[in-house]
Amino acid sequence: MIIFPAIDLKDGKCVRLVQGDLEKKEIFYDDPVEAAVMWERMGAEYIHVVDLDGAFSGRIINKDAVSRIIKSINIPIQIGGGIRNISDIEYIFDLGAKRVILGTAALYDKELIVKVLKRFGEKIAVSIDAKNGYAASNGWGRISNINSLNLAVELEKLGLKYLIYTDILRDGMLSGPNFEQISILKRETNLKIIASGGISSIEDIYKLKELNVYGAIVGKALYTGKIKDLGGIIVACKENYFMS
Repeated sequence: MIIFPAIDLKDGKCVRLVQGDLEKKEIFYDDPVEAAVMWERMGAEYIHVVDLDGAFSGRIINKDAVSRIIKSINIPIQIGGGIRNISDIEYIFDLGAKRVILGTAALYDKELIVKVLKRFGEKIAVSIDAKNGYAASNGWGRISNINSLNLAVELEKLGLKYLIYTDILRDGMLSGPNFEQISILKRETNLKIIASGGISSIEDIYKLKELNVYGAIVGKALYTGKIKDLGGIIVACKENYFMS
């Protein structure tokens, strides 16, 4: 299982939100490059980046910050937030990103999803951000009537391989991920699941590893120090044992 330290960008800074609420913002680094370099130094193999301004506005906003992060580290990043057309996807790949994450487009532009999966294959991931079982869009500002499991099944049929699943009500709350829904996704699909939202302890990571998910995105727990020894956890996740 891969651990993805998260870097959420707002106004060019590294922040964390609570349940996606912009009014509940905490700034951890004025320069997100510092966070990226720190996580790489601690052993991270992959960085998860979200352009929060882009997610809410529908277009890429934090281009400079993303570019500087990519140039400052030697590990891959996956990035999402406001990426809703092929030209934006090409732009992000040209910057040097390894994987592009689509969210809102997966709900409302299936034609685009079909095109990009055919063209870019496993370099595309989709993020399903769910509230009470229904997928959200536009920076979590709109809750659709689309069932998150049904959406995941449909996306797999279109050729999707990587799915990021976030329970909005748990995000930033340090209350543990939605293990039940993640288990259902694992059972009902063959997607490579990346769990996100609420991860607060080594025990949470251990449970996700037991579920055999592909990856886990960890944000606030790392920034607040609730989860320490990132390097040790990463090593444990790659082996057939876990730290006690």
